[in-house]
Amino acid sequence: MNGLLKRAVESKEVLEMIYQNNKGELSQRRIQVIKVNEVSFSAYCFTRKQQRTFKVNNVLSMGPTHKLRRSA
Repeated sequence: MNGLLKRAVESKEVLEMIYQNNKGELSQRRIQVIKVNEVSFSAYCFTRKQQRTFKVNNVLSMGPTHKLRRSA
């Protein structure tokens, strides 16, 4: 996962993740990663509209956002 996070910092790619907070609550978020270290990372969270810090161990799933294509 750290490899994906580091690539996202360099490319400024927007990612989607499913995150479980310390209370066990789940949320799906779109983020842009700013900084990564071993146990956590900072990212701009489009859901909360502010920079947040997330624990790597609390991320359940993460990947690139999928753009919808409309067929004619």
